[in-house]
Amino acid sequence: MTINELVQQRFGLPTAIGTTVGLNQTLVNILARRSCRHYKSDPVSDDLLATLFSAASSAPSKSDLQQACVIHVKDQKKQQRIAALCPQIGWIAQAPVFMVWCGDSRRIRRLSVWRKHAFANDHLDAFMNAAVDVGIAMQTFIIAAEAMGLGCCPVSQVRNDIDGLSTELGLPKWVFPVAGLCVGWPVEETQISLRLPLSVTLHADTYDDGELLEHVAEYDRRREIIDQTIPEKQRMVERFGVSTDYGWSENRTRQYNVPARIDFGRYIRDQGFDLS
Repeated sequence: MTINELVQQRFGLPTAIGTTVGLNQTLVNILARRSCRHYKSDPVSDDLLATLFSAASSAPSKSDLQQACVIHVKDQKKQQRIAALCPQIGWIAQAPVFMVWCGDSRRIRRLSVWRKHAFANDHLDAFMNAAVDVGIAMQTFIIAAEAMGLGCCPVSQVRNDIDGLSTELGLPKWVFPVAGLCVGWPVEETQISLRLPLSVTLHADTYDDGELLEHVAEYDRRREIIDQTIPEKQRMVERFGVSTDYGWSENRTRQYNVPARIDFGRYIRDQGFDLS
């Protein structure tokens, strides 16, 4: 497929984007990427994983502070216990490789003590910098892994039981989990998920969402044509009923109508962060 065809496939819209861009394997991999939740039992070699972790360490980092770390869960019993903390995510238990990516503000604080320099940035930005670092590093790992033919699925639900997960991983002060990541050789190619159009997510010079509702309504219709949500699969029907206008926006706003992870701020403060 051409770059233009891949862009059209990603958004489900006719567009001229990419028509002057030549084929590039990195672009092809990114534009064609899809989440993988079902894996073959084949192992992933230690050398390949170490190479992928090395690629992740090559990601950009705020001020070269390098505030990301990853805990590769090798103990099968520990992996099963973590899977039990969020039982609705069945692929954690069967993933050949499972890891948890963490923000790490502990390292620079320990080094400050070692070098006898006061740590004068103990505020919200310290948390933000670590969180962004780990997000970029994890995505770099995913790009590298998928370039090698592996399938990946990030899992934010590991934070549903933040204290249980933190205990399992032995996380000390100033280290916090951002997401789990399941990795393995895909059983089959899954469907590409349509993304919101650039008319919603790309702004020129100033933020402008004046036509948000119209563009999202059209996006909802495109997604439902490709992958219609049957009434039995609509979210929380017992609370909201069956919608005749169901789509991405209805699904996600129903999801965010219910409080979730309300203890995360408390956990982050318990980990030592001053969020002022």
